[in-house]
Amino acid sequence: MAVLREPIEIRILIFAVVIFFFLNVHVDGFYLPGVAPQDFQMGDALMVKVNKLTSTKTQLPYSYYSLPYCRPEHIVDSAENLGEVLRGDRIENSPFVFKMRESQMCAAVCRVKLDKKSAKALKEKIADEYRVNMILDNLPLVVPVRRQDQDNVVVYQHGFHVGLKGIFVGSKEEKYFIHNHLTFTVRYHRDVDTDSSRIVGFEVKPFSVKHEYEGEWSEKARLTSCDPHTKRAVTNSESPQEVEEGNEIIFTYDVDFQESEVKWASRWDTYLLMADDQIHWFSIVNSMMIVLFLSGMVAMIMLRTLYRDISNYNQLETHEEVLEETGWKLVHGDVFRPPENQDLLCVYAGTGVQCFGMILVTMIFACLGFLSPSNRGGLMTAMLLLWVFMGLLAGYASSRLYKTLKGGTEWKRIALKTAFMFPATVFVAFFVLNAIIWGQKSSGAVPFGTMFALVVLWFGISVPLVFIGGYIGFRKPAPEDPVKTNKIPRPIPVQAWYMNPVFSILIGGILPFGAVFIELFFILTSIWLHQFYYIFGFLFIVFIILIITCAEITVVLCYFQLCSEDYQWWWRSYLTSGSSAVYLFLYAAFYFYTKLEITKLVSGILYFGYMLIVSYVFFVFTGAIGFYACFWFTRLIYSSVKID
Repeated sequence: MAVLREPIEIRILIFAVVIFFFLNVHVDGFYLPGVAPQDFQMGDALMVKVNKLTSTKTQLPYSYYSLPYCRPEHIVDSAENLGEVLRGDRIENSPFVFKMRESQMCAAVCRVKLDKKSAKALKEKIADEYRVNMILDNLPLVVPVRRQDQDNVVVYQHGFHVGLKGIFVGSKEEKYFIHNHLTFTVRYHRDVDTDSSRIVGFEVKPFSVKHEYEGEWSEKARLTSCDPHTKRAVTNSESPQEVEEGNEIIFTYDVDFQESEVKWASRWDTYLLMADDQIHWFSIVNSMMIVLFLSGMVAMIMLRTLYRDISNYNQLETHEEVLEETGWKLVHGDVFRPPENQDLLCVYAGTGVQCFGMILVTMIFACLGFLSPSNRGGLMTAMLLLWVFMGLLAGYASSRLYKTLKGGTEWKRIALKTAFMFPATVFVAFFVLNAIIWGQKSSGAVPFGTMFALVVLWFGISVPLVFIGGYIGFRKPAPEDPVKTNKIPRPIPVQAWYMNPVFSILIGGILPFGAVFIELFFILTSIWLHQFYYIFGFLFIVFIILIITCAEITVVLCYFQLCSEDYQWWWRSYLTSGSSAVYLFLYAAFYFYTKLEITKLVSGILYFGYMLIVSYVFFVFTGAIGFYACFWFTRLIYSSVKID
């Protein structure tokens, strides 16, 4: 029977991976850039889609049609995956229809007369600096901006502002103006042999224009402020369209097609171009210095402990060396004594393994290009599904540790706590934040159907997998402790101030945080300032450095703790590296006050609520790394020395 155990576990893991790919194919469409290009012939219709309205000041997305924009006859929602819904994306069709390689000038879309409600809504969105997001052939709409401070480098901003605020000459009253004329530029790459074209760029320049026309308004009315017959184009906003109750707004657009040398497979390069990659290299070099420093300390400890101290454990040398090097051996009879709240430790260790597996596999997929930004919501969908399937590892790790600690035979209780404790905490926090978003009537609120789907994934897949993993882990024989545990606990001597648990735990979290804080800045910027983040190669290197740093700092502090004859290392090892989450949350608060312009209370609650969830995940993830590093370290050193 023992021979069959390993293949069964491998088959279960393979089955989980196959199910993941099956769901990812059906939920996401499994679209990769460069796999499914669409060819257009001259005159083919190009359907522009609209997405949510976004603002970095409020962090509350809204549907495009929540404002009095021109509507098509029938509004159709595009197919969305789970990640898109959780991100607040609401992709719908629009009245903007282009024809491939056929430029248009001053095409009128519709006329809208503002009532009190719509005028107020527009003013609020303009004041909060909301941006309109559109999509053409899966490319997001961008506004090219030249930066004067960087040799006229062109940077791309997502979407265009709903409008702007300004003051008329001779007036002191601030007015609101809407961008009602859009000058689109569609860049395409043409195949010389087939004369077909592929879209490689979608840009816009917004203008505010108070349109004028002759006679009564009709769909065929001729505008005098913008006329294709007289080649009169809109090039500025000198006569802007004011937003006031009773005003009429005429929405128009130009579209120009420009041939480009950029090939379809490279069309995302301009969106993902990082001008400051030197900072990322600095981040990695900075992190490597920390790793080298810690690795040197660990190497010194291991060499002194395993090669000199262990081989000469019974040969007393100088008094100072005895105090320094043999303190850890004095607690051999207590070092493997089960800690207080051992069930909770098992649960958190298993949950940490689950987080670790989810993040590791996500990183690998991202580095391989499976999670391109063109696949909106793909990253979040992948992380959710991976979390669900990694329940197998969580159950296995928690019940295995439970059996190692000789906790008894109640592995089902441990599996139940593992399946519910962490997910329930996160789900309750997420539900409260979602209720707040719902109260603001934002499209970012997750619908009830999606919430139900999350519960089904949790109860239908994750919970059973946790119990399967728990069964497999508990069925395996527990590893024997290297040394026997005394029946009577050894008294712990008074510790020096620097070995105080709170102090050493907080000190231990500084270096892991220091290894990632520079990269953390770019991650927060991509999340809260709505920028693309696609440097997963850098991130993966930092991720590996984080793992090494967490493991090494915990081992070093654990060694010092044992040398001072304090054998209560179980929880402290978890909390030492896990305390880096405290610094992550403090950095998030620093980022909030220095980089963001959020002024509304609701938006602040959402920011700190979501960052608290992220910090909690980071705590569980890093804590598990430190704990298992110490678990391995203590077993290694105590199995290498003979105890009389």
